[in-house]
Order: sequence, then C-alpha cells, then structure tokens
Amino acid sequence: MNTVATLKIGELARQANVSVDTIRFYESKGLINATMRSASGYRLFSDEDKARLLFIQRAKQLGFTLDEIGELLALKLHPYDHTCEEVKQRTAQKLQTVSEKIAELERIQRSLKTLYAACGGGAQSAQHCSILQLLESDNPL
Repeated sequence: MNTVATLKIGELARQANVSVDTIRFYESKGLINATMRSASGYRLFSDEDKARLLFIQRAKQLGFTLDEIGELLALKLHPYDHTCEEVKQRTAQKLQTVSEKIAELERIQRSLKTLYAACGGGAQSAQHCSILQLLESDNPL
C-alpha cells in the first residue's frame, strides 16, 4: 500500500462513503489518525488510512462495537504479537452476543404475536382492550 498521505479528510470521506464527521468521530476514539498535516494544517490521510477506515466500516457492519473494533485493529496492527486464535475468540464472542440478541428478539416476537392475536381490533373503546389488559396483568406473555 502507498503510505504517502495525499487525501484530505473530505476526499477520504467520499472515497470511503462516510461523512467527514464520522472520520472525526473515529479520530476522537483513537481508531484512525491522519498520517500527517499539510503546511496549511489540513489533515492528510494515506491509502493505509483509507484501508483502516474501510476495515472499521466493515467491522461495524458485522456488529462489532467501537471498543471491539479497537481490539481487532490492535491485533491487525501487531500480527506477530498475536495469534489467529485470538482473532477467532473475539469473533466467537461476537457470535455468542448476536445469538443471544436473536433469541431475545424471537422471544419478543412471540410475545407480540400473542398480544396481536388476543385483540379483535374493532372500533370499540380501548377500555376493555385485551392487549392493554394483558400488558397490565401478571400473566407471562
């Protein structure tokens, strides 16, 4: 990769399809830093910075938090100090978290279906609405 810093923040944002504010936010979190500054003070980014930004975006798409992305970046930046097992472990932890979230969402979906099915949905007053009564009750959904 080319390490020459030639991209201003706006150009990097356009090429990576993110906002300038996103890049600044990642900078504030220590996930990315401008390689250098121009004589006039503009942040300049390299192709390596662009690759790092794309790595961050890809990891976000997979549900990794910014802290988790920071950990992955540390593993990536120092590959000889870490093993693939460490990376796999981080991925297994994320997979477990996602599986737990899916199970919770499925439970919520079943409960909502129960509520939905309990209501006739007519034009009458909500005074005796079965959904409201079920939400008020101690009965498990």
